Amino acid sequence: MDLGLKNKRALVTGSSRGLGYAAASLLAKEGCKVAINGRDGEKIKATAEKLAQESGTQVIGLAGDVSDASIPEKLIQQTVESLGGLDILITNASGPVSGSIEALDEAAWQKGIDLSLMAHIRLIRAGLPHLRRSDSASVLTITSYSVKQPIPNLLISNSVRAATAGLTKTLALELGKENIRLNSILPGWTVTERVSELMKARAKSNNTTVEEEFAKQTAEIPLGRMAQPQEFANAAVFLVSPAASYITGVLLNVDGGVIKGTF
Repeated sequence: MDLGLKNKRALVTGSSRGLGYAAASLLAKEGCKVAINGRDGEKIKATAEKLAQESGTQVIGLAGDVSDASIPEKLIQQTVESLGGLDILITNASGPVSGSIEALDEAAWQKGIDLSLMAHIRLIRAGLPHLRRSDSASVLTITSYSVKQPIPNLLISNSVRAATAGLTKTLALELGKENIRLNSILPGWTVTERVSELMKARAKSNNTTVEEEFAKQTAEIPLGRMAQPQEFANAAVFLVSPAASYITGVLLNVDGGVIKGTF
């Protein structure tokens, strides 16, 4: 199936590793010109060179922390200047810190809001003038299945990511008349560095092993295993592609069936 991505121009934030990297890699392999982003300048440039060699298409690395209010607009401008425009925007970032309401102070909440809500808002707002010039504009926000089913000890993530889902649905309604599509993926447990870090934190808190925590979490998933990043990427790349031209306002669970509710 031809997804129609050849020579499309994409920015994928939070893509030096994990889910963002998987999506950026597959976009590049489909012939898309891609700007990737991460905090570590040397690492993101090396990653971009690797993806360019593997895919044979243009891939650039842009350094910057998307939770910093000054960075999103710079990333958009650098992408447009390097790639010649913007057709696809995937807004992704690492998750907020874990903890109980007593343990999380004002600074932790503000950091979580900047990371998991405001980064999406700032990126979309800066990207809109360029997306309006595209004939296949698509935005994909990456949230979490916690939008529909809270995850224990991830209070900030559970709270703030739900706002990003609301943002996505609202903008899908408002921008549909301009042929700009917005969707969100709600990933479940996926084998990434971020999840490994969470399992280590749980093991320390529960006085268990990391292996035991992985086993407990996997036991709750109907498919009996965690996802691989490539499985997430398959869904993400389809949703942003012209092949999904009539899909907008969707909050797609990619979770192995872990969300128990009907809606």
